[in-house]
Amino acid sequence: MTVWYDTTAVFGDGAVVLRTVVVAVCVPLEVVLRRQNLVWCRSVVTVLISPSFSLSDRVATDHNMDNTTAMLREWLMNVQNLYHYVEWRPQEEPSEYEGEAGPKQWSNDRYEHIMKLRQAALDAARDMWADYFLVVDCDNLLTDPDVLWKLMRENKTVVAPMLESRAAYSNFWCGMTSQGYYKRTPAYMPMRRQERRGCFAVPMVHSTFLVDLRKQATSELAFYPPHPDYSWSFDDIIVFAFSARMADVQMYVCNRETYGYIPVPLRSHNSLRDEADSFLHSLLEVMVRGSPLEPSVHLSLPAKQPDKMGFDEIFMINLVRRRDRRERMLRTLWEQEITCKIVNAVDGKYVSHGLATSLLSSVLPISLYTTIVERGLKMSLVIEDDLRFEIFFKRRLQNLMEEVEEQGLDWDLIYIGRKRMQVDHPEKSVPNIHNLVEADYSYWTLGYMISLQGAKKLLRAEPLKKMLPVDEFLPVMYNKHPVEDYMSHFEPRDLQAFSAEPLLVFPTHYTGDPGYISDTETSTVWDNETVRTDWDRARSRKSLEQEELSSEAQNSDVLQSALDSTARDEL
Repeated sequence: MTVWYDTTAVFGDGAVVLRTVVVAVCVPLEVVLRRQNLVWCRSVVTVLISPSFSLSDRVATDHNMDNTTAMLREWLMNVQNLYHYVEWRPQEEPSEYEGEAGPKQWSNDRYEHIMKLRQAALDAARDMWADYFLVVDCDNLLTDPDVLWKLMRENKTVVAPMLESRAAYSNFWCGMTSQGYYKRTPAYMPMRRQERRGCFAVPMVHSTFLVDLRKQATSELAFYPPHPDYSWSFDDIIVFAFSARMADVQMYVCNRETYGYIPVPLRSHNSLRDEADSFLHSLLEVMVRGSPLEPSVHLSLPAKQPDKMGFDEIFMINLVRRRDRRERMLRTLWEQEITCKIVNAVDGKYVSHGLATSLLSSVLPISLYTTIVERGLKMSLVIEDDLRFEIFFKRRLQNLMEEVEEQGLDWDLIYIGRKRMQVDHPEKSVPNIHNLVEADYSYWTLGYMISLQGAKKLLRAEPLKKMLPVDEFLPVMYNKHPVEDYMSHFEPRDLQAFSAEPLLVFPTHYTGDPGYISDTETSTVWDNETVRTDWDRARSRKSLEQEELSSEAQNSDVLQSALDSTARDEL
C-alpha cells in the first residue's frame, strides 16, 4: 500500500508576503499497522499548519493489506469541512506487489510506484505555482511546530531538518560512493551528535526535506523518471539526489535544534508488528526529551489493554514531588500497554535522621521485599521512574521470561537495567536461554525482576541493621562485590543473580546531560545542604555512564534472539 496526499497552504509571513506550500506525505504499507502511524501522520500535518491556512487535500491509497482505506475515509469525513477542496482516489486491488516476499521487501516495482507518486505531487506543486514543496514520510515525527518557518529562513534550495533516532541513523548522508551508496565519513557523527551545529552541505537528504520551488534550478529536480545518465541503484532517494547533483543543486541539513524523530529502518525479513513496535519506540523517545505527541483527534484508536506482562506485580518507584517523572513514566508504560503499581519512595528531604539520601534509598526496596513476601508474589518487576526503554522492550522481556520458565532456571534476581562495573572479562552466558548472563559486579537498580525466593533471601540478611545503598547490597548478596569489608557483614551470600544481555532499559540521562537530576547519587545530609555525602565517594563511580567494554570483556557468547539483529543500529 502507498498513500500520498499534498496540502496546499496559503499563509501570511507578517503582513508582507503570502507563500504557498505543498506538503507531500508518503505512507508505506508497513507503517500503518493498527492505525497508529497514520493517526500520528495526520497529527504531524496539524503541527505544520494553522487555522488561517486555505487548504486543499488530495488522497490516494492502493496496495492495501490492512484497513488503511477505511482509516483514510474516516479521517476525510471528519475533516472535510476544514478544506477548500478534497480529492479522494482509493484503489482496493491489487493488495501487494507482484513477486514480493513480504510487506517489508522493496522491489523495483514498489520503488517505481513510490517515485511516480512523489513525482505526481511535485508536478502538482509546480502546476499551482507553489513556492515550496515539503516532503515528509509519515513515520517521521516533527516535534517543532515552527520547523517549516525555520527551514524557509535558511534560504536553501533543498534543506532538511536533522531528525533524531535511537541510534546513529538520521535523514542525511555525509558521504556517497561513486556508485551512489552510503559512505561513512568522519564528519557524520559530530553533526549527528550536534557537536557541530549549523546548516551543512551534504550529498543526500531524505525522508523529510523542503524544496524552494522559487529557485530556477529546481525545475530540473525529479523523482521519476531517473536522469538519462543515471546508473545507480533504483531507489527513490538516490534518484532524487542524483537529479540534484546533475542540476547543480546543493542539499543541506540543519541541526541547530531538535526538530523531530525518525525510526531506524528495519530489514526485509521483519514483520508489520516489528514496524509498529519500532514506530512506538520513536514515540517513547520523544517523551524522554519533551512532552508526548498527541494523536490526531480525527481518527479513532482501539482501546489499549494494559497488563502486567505475566508478572504478579510491577512496582514503579517514584518520589511524590517528582510528578514530571511519574507522569512521563505512566504515559510511557501506557503506550506500551503495561500497568504498574506506584510506590512512593522515601524522600530524604523529609527524613530527619542525618542520613544521606543514597542510604535512605535502601529503605524502600527492603519494604518492597517485605510486601512481596507478605503477598506471596512469585515474580515481580521493580522499575525506577527515570527509564528509557529499549526497542521491542515488552516482547523481549516476555520472551526472556518464557525461556527462563521453560528451562527451569533457579533464579532470584534478573537485572533488566544496570551499570556493569566489572569490565575486564566477559560474564558467563546461561546455556539454552537467549539474552541472559550471570551477573557480575553491577551498579544501579534501574529495573530488575525478583522472585519470592529472592525477596526472602534478601530479608533474611537483615539489611536495615547494616545499611548499604541497595545497588551495593545486591552484588554483596550474590557474592560479586569487590570490597571484602562490605561482604563480611552478610551471610549467606547465595542470591542467584542474572542479567539481560543486551539490557532492556537505560537511564533517561547521564551525569552531565542536560536535564540530569539525581535524588541519591549527589546527596547531602538532610539538615546541611553544604555537606555532600555520596556513598563512598572515593571508590564510587555510580553516576558516570557505563565504561566502554574491551573486545575481551564483551558478552559475545550469549545466545542472541531474532529481535537483537532487528534492534541493531543502521546507517
